[in-house]
Amino acid sequence: MSAPILAYENLGLVQGAGWLFRGLDLHIGARDRLALIGRNGAGKTTLLKCLAGLIETDEGRRTIQPGTKVVLLEQDPAVAGFATLRDFTLAAPDAPPAHAVDAIAGQIGIDLDRPAATASGGERRRAAIARALAQDPQVLLLDEPTNHLDLAAIEWLEDWLGRYKGAFIAISHDRTFLTRLTRSSLWLDRGGIRRTEVGFGGFDAWTEKVYAEEARAADKLDAKLKLELHWLERGVTARRKRNQGRLAKLHEMRATRAAMLGPPGTAKLGLANDDAKTKTVIDAERVTKRFGERAIIRDFSLRVQRGDRIGIVGANGAGKTTLLKLLTGELEPDEGKVVRARTLTGIVIDQQRKLLDPDKRVRDILADGGDWVEVRGVKKHVQGYLKDYLFAPELVDARIGTLSGGERSRLLLAREFARASNLLVLDEPTNDLDLETLDLLQEVIADYDGTVLIVSHDRDFLDRTVTVTLGLDGSGKVDVVAGGYADWVAKRKAPAPKPARQEPRTAAAAIPPKRAAKLSYKDQRDFDLLPGRIEEIGAAIARDEAALADPDLYTRDPARFQALMTAIGAARQERDAAEERWLELAEQVEALAT
Repeated sequence: MSAPILAYENLGLVQGAGWLFRGLDLHIGARDRLALIGRNGAGKTTLLKCLAGLIETDEGRRTIQPGTKVVLLEQDPAVAGFATLRDFTLAAPDAPPAHAVDAIAGQIGIDLDRPAATASGGERRRAAIARALAQDPQVLLLDEPTNHLDLAAIEWLEDWLGRYKGAFIAISHDRTFLTRLTRSSLWLDRGGIRRTEVGFGGFDAWTEKVYAEEARAADKLDAKLKLELHWLERGVTARRKRNQGRLAKLHEMRATRAAMLGPPGTAKLGLANDDAKTKTVIDAERVTKRFGERAIIRDFSLRVQRGDRIGIVGANGAGKTTLLKLLTGELEPDEGKVVRARTLTGIVIDQQRKLLDPDKRVRDILADGGDWVEVRGVKKHVQGYLKDYLFAPELVDARIGTLSGGERSRLLLAREFARASNLLVLDEPTNDLDLETLDLLQEVIADYDGTVLIVSHDRDFLDRTVTVTLGLDGSGKVDVVAGGYADWVAKRKAPAPKPARQEPRTAAAAIPPKRAAKLSYKDQRDFDLLPGRIEEIGAAIARDEAALADPDLYTRDPARFQALMTAIGAARQERDAAEERWLELAEQVEALAT
């Protein structure tokens, strides 16, 4: 193993009344791609600042190879006090050259002459990325780099980091981002740190093994420690197992929705019976909304059913917020109509976290200062309810200002989900959340009785939660796809049908072709056999993913690791194609029956 270019030995830091962490040893190689994982409040951001040399620690020694430049991309770029975003990008202690900043800014799509005071979260994030990358660092420390970025910008950043020659450590809630880019993982847990030479794709399986080993060791320890470890294991691994069952239910709901959507390209959800119509909570018909000459939404129709989970995706400026406001009644369409059920009562959880006064206590937010919180009509003790959202009960009297960004987001979720409602509107809900809280949020959404509208750029989160995806490309058209983000991408990449070849018109050609009375032999065979084949492929994917979860596989047998990755990718493509083919045949069978 080559010498590290950045290291910290015996790192310790006191925060508040005790040690935030102590005895940490970290060594970063020249080409490391590391995921830094840990619960909100574990100290992930603080650890990155220690590595960057921005915090003086209470213990430990930091060493760095001469000439190594370390750059921290902070979670919340401090643009206040600068006239423009350009001024911000050129004000770093080791400021990059202006031409280098402009080159990155042009690629990621940010106008650096934008006034800093009015810049959006996405614009501030893009400016910070341009400043960080233009400094040509040997080590990049990335704190939630995809926050507030749209899908195009995230994919650009992934491509840039894939070609990057240096080392990076990334804190991110974006599972897809971490899975695609990282090759090793650092787990900050209960004041200590562990490292495994497995990327984020194998992280869950590795942590479950660690918890299982600790639980076995705890048999010899006192009962209090054993109970603590049991709670940790149940709170993490058991939740993941339950979510597997919820994912299976989600796929069933998507299949039902696919049948309702009708032929590809048909936006209106056609429901055949009166019972289905009574379940409608929002009915949008031929809706168009313009701002000036530009049609942001054009000729959009959708029938939202009770219990639907609707994801809205697209680039910044494509019209996601406009579409959300049209569906919820905050905006009225210029053409068409939107009818909402009279009984619809909604909760909106937005990106700004406006309700959280830093001087208030956790108890004040959840229970108006008391000991009991009413959770959808049922009284619960505030400390017990805190545990449901992964908080230690003793935090009940903590000030909001002392909580991390992720803990504040989790607290807001706990407050809002306690209220009775039948419509939940989530605007970028995954920002600042840790991965365990994301698991919890998926669980709460799955168990929610009402309808959910979600605007998000988190691809994995959408794939795990939504039944229908509304995809906007900026032209005014809205694609309506049964499934998640991956299903929308697959639809966009599907080749357009070739135009029919024009033949000279004859009398015979004028006679309409006779409608087939049944499927052809090949189509009928595919229709009968494909469900079994889809199950076989799914079993093969599960088998290969289980093998891939071996934490020592990459180090022991990198060729087999790569072969498994390739096989899983090919199998997923085959399964997607088989599912598409079967759905097409199912539509033909339904048409023949009418």
